[in-house]
Amino acid sequence: MTDDLERLLRWERSGATWEAIWPRSGQVTIVLRTCDSGEEVDRYTSAAEDLLDYAKDPTGTEE
Repeated sequence: MTDDLERLLRWERSGATWEAIWPRSGQVTIVLRTCDSGEEVDRYTSAAEDLLDYAKDPTGTEE
């Protein structure tokens, strides 16, 4: 597991929300938001394959 995916999973486990923005093919920008107001706290862009897969299907239900 890459650090980028681990960072997102820690954020989720804390109860906060996030949004995926796809600036270009093969990259995702993760916007980290507060759990109460949804205010943006931070963002980061990554090309880590495991993060790309997770951001596309966070519930793991895509076939």
